[in-house]
Amino acid sequence: MSRPRQLRNGIRGLDFWMTLLAFLLGALMIVLAVQPSHAQTSEAPTFQVIHNFTAGGDGAHPYSTLTLDPAGALYGTTTWGGPNNCSPPYECGTIFKLSPRSSGWVLQTLYTFDPGSGQDGYSPAGQLARHSSGILYGTTSSGGAKGDGSVFALKPSPTRPVSVLAPWKETRIHDFNFADGELPNTGDLLLDSEGNLYGTTQFGGLYGAGAVYRLAPSGGGWIYALLYSFTQGNDGGNPHAGVTLDAQGNLYGTAYDGGYYGEGTVYKLTPSGSETVLYNFTGKDDGYLPYAGVTFDSAGNLYGATPFGGSGGGGVVFELSPVGGGWSYTEIYPLPGSGWGVYEKLTFDANGSLYGTMAQGGQYGYGTVFKLTNSNGSWSYTSLHDFSNGADGAYPYAGVVLDSNGNLYGTTSYGGTGSSCNGGCGVVWEITP
Repeated sequence: MSRPRQLRNGIRGLDFWMTLLAFLLGALMIVLAVQPSHAQTSEAPTFQVIHNFTAGGDGAHPYSTLTLDPAGALYGTTTWGGPNNCSPPYECGTIFKLSPRSSGWVLQTLYTFDPGSGQDGYSPAGQLARHSSGILYGTTSSGGAKGDGSVFALKPSPTRPVSVLAPWKETRIHDFNFADGELPNTGDLLLDSEGNLYGTTQFGGLYGAGAVYRLAPSGGGWIYALLYSFTQGNDGGNPHAGVTLDAQGNLYGTAYDGGYYGEGTVYKLTPSGSETVLYNFTGKDDGYLPYAGVTFDSAGNLYGATPFGGSGGGGVVFELSPVGGGWSYTEIYPLPGSGWGVYEKLTFDANGSLYGTMAQGGQYGYGTVFKLTNSNGSWSYTSLHDFSNGADGAYPYAGVVLDSNGNLYGTTSYGGTGSSCNGGCGVVWEITP
């Protein structure tokens, strides 16, 4: 069934500023002081909010998937807020850390971006990469010396801080200039075992349709390499997600535009920068416009999802398996809803179950956290929590992370009790099985 061209063009034109609907709703500064036929969990998990953002010093509107360290602390970004001058058009944004305590969780704002300072980036939206040394790496969607976004490193002070709340030190390690990429957006950074960083930009590059890049540490600095520029032709265009790495150094990802049918692609990129399209979405029951990235299972199969299309209407969870020198597409599960489904890549647990979020949909229409369980090749869907746009939050654009005990953590971009944002400032949540 064809879709109205107005809808197709509107969806295809989505970028960071559309996705961040909070900026259209506005925010005030304050000081920090389904379908019923689907299965429900037999042992109801426990959902709780572990932080409500206020648009003050803690920021507001988190869009990135959280990063977990070995001690159980969570790191993330907000696209708005902070203690500096963050009224429009200065969205600012923060980097935060949530540490577990016996009585709950304690939030520390590690850094606040200040576009008013001249060259600082702002509005970080991608997942942070954490080095074993504790250094955090991330991107800002805008700002930097050339205004097209930046890549940064964040580390604690080398000397003993005067307070545990002392900010960390930020260093910009690359400023995008359109020719080498623009708008890194929610393209998560990937850190390999040798300390190289890999990422994507949604626009820019040689043809303006996005790029894949590498930053390699060298002599105390970083060397930038433009690995591939998309043309928005059969190779795809405008990657929204980051990349996944295999043992041979090949990169895998999605482009939400372009491809043979114009509905997006899954691609492979060799270390030398040669691209192969593994799958072209048709816009039919296989879904279309893949915003989420892909992830490997233990057998070398790729799993991903689309936020639109499919027989259920809310997108499709799919598997790509290597077969005879090519890749075979299999639908894992058609997601329910009317679209605006999965925006960030899925996560496996130790038992091979998949977890993810839908930005909208669920019982109340404000998003859901779900689990897909494989039993002899058949996948079953379980809704773990349906957001209500109340104190529990709304619109979970970010993916989920799991700790060693099987607890799930994530964010919503809106909702919660933060009253300084129209529609709420967002929350960090935990689901305990």
